[in-house]
Amino acid sequence: MQQNNHVTNSANAITRYFTKAALPSQQETLGEIVVEILTDGRSLNRKSICTKLLRRVEGASGPEEERHYHTLIGLLFDR
Repeated sequence: MQQNNHVTNSANAITRYFTKAALPSQQETLGEIVVEILTDGRSLNRKSICTKLLRRVEGASGPEEERHYHTLIGLLFDR
């Protein structure tokens, strides 16, 4: 039963994270990341989202794109 509660809490945390993404481009980016994670057959959680965002920061083509990903990482950790 406690494991089910953990899954519910994780789902609620991810839902709150998506709600904070204000700009459509932020939501689009998060949607792309979620699709990638689920397509890979991995669990959708903060760690997997953060890992994908960090990989995108590393491959960013410029400072604006890098800032975009850093903003999303900040939302993930309530900054």
